[in-house]
Amino acid sequence: MNDFVLYFKMGLFHVLDIKAYDHILFLIVLAVVYQFKQWKKVLWLITLFTVGHSITLALSAYGIINVRADLVEFLIPLTIFITGLMNVLTAKKASIGKENQNLFFALFFGLIHGLGFSNYFKIMIGKSSDKLVPLLEFALGVEVAQVIIVLAILLIGSLSQSVLGVNRRDWILVVSSIVIGFAFQMMINRVFW
Repeated sequence: MNDFVLYFKMGLFHVLDIKAYDHILFLIVLAVVYQFKQWKKVLWLITLFTVGHSITLALSAYGIINVRADLVEFLIPLTIFITGLMNVLTAKKASIGKENQNLFFALFFGLIHGLGFSNYFKIMIGKSSDKLVPLLEFALGVEVAQVIIVLAILLIGSLSQSVLGVNRRDWILVVSSIVIGFAFQMMINRVFW
C-alpha cells in the first residue's frame, strides 16, 4: 500500500507541480474549447493522453526506446503551441458547438509528453523487476490530477461565460493565445540545435 501511495502521489504531483507547468498548459488548451456539459468528451481526451503518456513511460522503463532529452524538451512546448494554434484557427467553429475532438492528437501528444518524464521515471523505479505496477499507479495519479485541472478549467470557463458574460469564442481565443505565448517562450528556451 505504501508503494501505491508513493507512485500515485508522484503521478499526482507530476501534473500539479506549478514548476512543471507545461502539463497544465497542455491541459488548458486541450479543454478550453469545451463547455462544462461536455465533460465526458474531455475525460476521453485526457484518458487517451494518459494512455499515450504511459506507453512511452513503459517503453522507456523497459529499455525499448531512448530518445534524446533535449529533443523531447523542445517537442513538449511544440505540442502545446500546435494545440493552442488549432484552437485559435477553429475558435469560431468551437464557439458554435463544433469542437475538434481530436483523439489521435491527444494520444500522440501524450506519447511525446511521456518521453519527457521517462528518464526521471526510470530513476524512480530503479532496477526493479516489476515496472508495470508502479507505472499503473503513477498513471492513476496523473489521471486524477488531470481530471482535477480539467474540471477547474471547465468550471472557470463556464463561470466566465455565464456570470461575466464573456463570449465563448473570445474565451477560447484569449486563453489559447496566452498559452501559445508561454509555449513559444518555452520553445525558444529549449531550442536543441
